[in-house]
Amino acid sequence: MRRAAFAVAAGAMAVSLAACGSAKESGNKSSSSSSSSKKGDNIKVGLLLPENQTARYEKFDKPLIEKKVKELTNGKGTVVYANAKQDASLQAQQVDTMVTQKVDVLIVDAVDSAAIKNSVQKAKDAGIPVVAYDRLAQGPISGYTSFDNETVGKTQGEALLKALGSKAKSGDIVMMNGSVTDPNAAQFKKGALSVLQGKVNIGKSYDTKDWKPENANANMEAAISALGKNKIIGVYSANDGMAGGIITALQAAGLKVPVTGQDAELDAVQRIVTGTQYMSVYKPYPTEANTVAEMAVDIAQGKDLSSVAPDKVDSPTDKGIPAKIISVFSLTKDNIKDTVIKDGIYTVSDICTAQYKAACDKIGLK
Repeated sequence: MRRAAFAVAAGAMAVSLAACGSAKESGNKSSSSSSSSKKGDNIKVGLLLPENQTARYEKFDKPLIEKKVKELTNGKGTVVYANAKQDASLQAQQVDTMVTQKVDVLIVDAVDSAAIKNSVQKAKDAGIPVVAYDRLAQGPISGYTSFDNETVGKTQGEALLKALGSKAKSGDIVMMNGSVTDPNAAQFKKGALSVLQGKVNIGKSYDTKDWKPENANANMEAAISALGKNKIIGVYSANDGMAGGIITALQAAGLKVPVTGQDAELDAVQRIVTGTQYMSVYKPYPTEANTVAEMAVDIAQGKDLSSVAPDKVDSPTDKGIPAKIISVFSLTKDNIKDTVIKDGIYTVSDICTAQYKAACDKIGLK
């Protein structure tokens, strides 16, 4: 994945994670050795993704992981897939099914990082190692890859401050954080607050149930009612799906203020083009997907993870988990060409449909 000059480096976190893990590595009970036997290319990889409301999972993660597994196994490996549709109980059942099907390794993006713990243990007891994807699940995890989540929040917070400029203290901002069941949401919030606290007035802050846009919409309507529409000067939204719900509420109230986001969803990129959303965080999914596929194949084949997972992280239940932490990018109307278009996520024609052509022309996106 090509990097551009505006990349937000995750080096500091990676270094701290590595330092943290070096002293604790002996405490990690789950490594590639948990696989019951070494496999060749004929491996079966279980893939469990958390929901289908966020466009990225079905559009990017699933096909990218499937493609990379095929590539790494000379076309012989297979991926067995299920989506939990934001239901932790359903995901637990899906783990049971994967165990019954005797997959060789399991990739899990947890709906609820704590609730999945017993299922992870059940898989390990059956000789199936588990790799945590995008969210750090609890239980005996053999590997983990995600983005630098605090840096994501910092990037969003810094962008909002830039958009507000000298008016940063002239009114209130609303914070629309993610679901409390997602450990990433707490890290996004922490990162955002590290740059926003003391520089803005936070009028209302919400932890949005299940990350659902309709819940963010309802929260935003409540904030407008409580604070008064003339008092709100900006909104921190933890992701693009919620940003869509927030902007709908803002427009209904006749408001246009800077709104952040995350995931570089197509709808969000189009909103950025028109100016109704200020920014998103572009997370290079091919890098993350390729990394987790390589981890899964290496673990199933009994290989060491040190080259693909140079970092170490701790979960509430395990220490020194082999990990790879990936950098993120701040996406605004000024660098659409150099991010999502350059990396092949979208084409200009994907973004600049008839409805958005005039706005695209205005910012030189042709």
